[in-house]
Amino acid sequence: MPRLPEPDHLPEQAAGPAPAAAPVATALRAEAAAFLRALRHHTEAVQDPQEAREAARSLGRSARRLGATLHTFRPLLDREWADRLRPELTWLSGVLADEHLVAARLTRLLASLHRLSGPAAPRRGGPGIGAAKAGALLERRLTLARTRAHSACLTAFASARLHALVDEVALLGGDVPLAEDAHLRPAGRADTLAEAAARRLSDAVTALPLHRAGHPYNADALALAVPAPDGQDTPWHQVRLLLRLHRYAQEVVAPDAAPDPRVTAARHALDHHRDASEAAHEAASAAATPRIAPTTAYALGVLHADQRHEVEAARYAFQRAWAGEAVGASATLEP
Repeated sequence: MPRLPEPDHLPEQAAGPAPAAAPVATALRAEAAAFLRALRHHTEAVQDPQEAREAARSLGRSARRLGATLHTFRPLLDREWADRLRPELTWLSGVLADEHLVAARLTRLLASLHRLSGPAAPRRGGPGIGAAKAGALLERRLTLARTRAHSACLTAFASARLHALVDEVALLGGDVPLAEDAHLRPAGRADTLAEAAARRLSDAVTALPLHRAGHPYNADALALAVPAPDGQDTPWHQVRLLLRLHRYAQEVVAPDAAPDPRVTAARHALDHHRDASEAAHEAASAAATPRIAPTTAYALGVLHADQRHEVEAARYAFQRAWAGEAVGASATLEP
């Protein structure tokens, strides 16, 4: 693990940036300090798996926020530096999220399988006698995937790549690399870039088939020729990413503003959409395993359909949230 400066004793800040870039520089410095605190916490919690997992999630959250800020406010920053650092932050946040997401996917699928295989399952066309073997197959597949994700995480923490990234982030406590002409930018340019992020989100939402998500169970999300977490799901996943960029951008330009309830509800719905979509894909992939019993394949097919219904319900919840209607909050995995 690289030697780190204390987050609360980062290098002395350079002279203040141009007014246009000041909110961005402030946000980058604050998130860099949070990144270094989380990394130190992870190092100190190495003997406590639960503490280490929480620290890893905090580290991944800071990496995502830093990367989003570099993306949205790139015109105000040194582009070569931002373009070099952002993929490394994306790499780290992805590696740190994988293990948690795989574990949550297994929990979701087993809970759904248990619910579907209750006493009334045969009358409802439930998974029946194939449920136990389907659950065992999913557990084997996802336990292996989780082990691989955990190994990748351990490898990342010991890598020179992470050491180099930490060095770059630590430097943000001093002179934030700005564009050469940043001092020429008009005051409020950060606001303009945040507004552009909001417009990209609005345009992407407008392009969604929201008129087909206007009813909770219209089976539109079940119409997949090939079960996969892309295809017709891709625009929804893109909106989820754009919503995150918008939310982070607003936190940069208006750090003291209260969270927008509409954005919060929409984010929860799209997190649920992502989780159900990927769980459906896992069920479909498991059903394609060679030489499994027909009853097992049938149980996995029922499970796939159940998760696609969850996708459909999440789209309906998003449509209502975006329209400003009250919706039940769905649990979100990633802050």
